[in-house]
Amino acid sequence: MHFDLWLPTASPFTTPELLAALATESEERGIHGIWVGEHVVLFEDYGSQYPYAQDGRIPAPPGSGLLEPITTLSFLAAHTQTIRLGTAMVLLPQRNPVYTAKDVATLDWLSKGRVDFGVGVGWLREEFDALNVDWARRGARTDEYLEVLQTLWCDDRSSFSGEFYRLPACSMFPKPIQTPHPPIHIGGESDAALRRAARAAQGWHTFNRLPGDLAAPLATLESHLAECGRARSDVKVTVCPYFEELTPDRVEQYAAAGADAVSALFFAGGPEDVTPMLDALQPCLERANAV
Repeated sequence: MHFDLWLPTASPFTTPELLAALATESEERGIHGIWVGEHVVLFEDYGSQYPYAQDGRIPAPPGSGLLEPITTLSFLAAHTQTIRLGTAMVLLPQRNPVYTAKDVATLDWLSKGRVDFGVGVGWLREEFDALNVDWARRGARTDEYLEVLQTLWCDDRSSFSGEFYRLPACSMFPKPIQTPHPPIHIGGESDAALRRAARAAQGWHTFNRLPGDLAAPLATLESHLAECGRARSDVKVTVCPYFEELTPDRVEQYAAAGADAVSALFFAGGPEDVTPMLDALQPCLERANAV
């Protein structure tokens, strides 16, 4: 079972020194991958409900924000050689798909094929309004943008025409190192997310679930995969316990429940916290390596 870290890149805590220390020591310990999330803007007052907290509020105090994910992973790539570099999640419908394809391909090229591209449709309507992107059709826009990404990554001559985007015949190089493209992971807990993972992805990334909460969505995922002529082994399942406690026994329970990877929440106040926090996670890492 793979053991990863999910890093909330909150300012002002996530300094270059912290990232460098985490990258170096995580790789030395054999951690499989580091995931980072995305919000381009946040709000003190908002009506949207954050899905992973009981009070519906994202745990971000005023004056803080997240680092841009592709830039952050590029920094981590420069400090590592083998660790996987993942987005969990890029908010794809908010982005220009051509620039996103270029950014991800460049990161995969420079990291020598270490990118995992996680995609979410978003939960914060106010962020979509700030970016002048339609909220109601974000799922359909995501599906279309995934097609744009894949033609740019895979085809020497790319083009696309859809409801939300038209790409005239063009070429994008360099292509990603990974073929046919970096693995796509879908984030989200809805049936729509599971359908999207079954139809268009190589991974499903779920948050804040206990091991006992995996059976029902995995059964649904397998049903959707069968409809698409795919097998459960075609999709890697990564669980981030997030606010739930992670113990060695729970790591083993996640594996028994069908997870292929567990991604531990890692929040450090500074580079001096990296070693003790990784020491605390070491028993979980060792258990993951054993199952």
